[in-house]
Amino acid sequence: MEVSLLIALALAILTGVALLVVALWRHKKASGGEVKLLGELGRVESKLDPEGTIIVAGELWLAKSIDDAVIEAGARVRVIRMDGHLALVEMVRR
Repeated sequence: MEVSLLIALALAILTGVALLVVALWRHKKASGGEVKLLGELGRVESKLDPEGTIIVAGELWLAKSIDDAVIEAGARVRVIRMDGHLALVEMVRR
């Protein structure tokens, strides 16, 4: 009886450690996505006035024009800087 209790306790501890490792790995992976956006081109999904949304690398991001200019939906933009989860962008002239 005592051996099975020790085995169950060891399995519970190992499961907890494994879940913690996975959670930390996923958190680190998610935070690195913002850095990858710097310099990337995207398309305005909803007008930036002053904030709106853009599609960059297949993902929807909250965005704002770096110079507070209004940018219409459909315009091409480049990510210049990130402020938390807000992408600061500039319009790309064709």
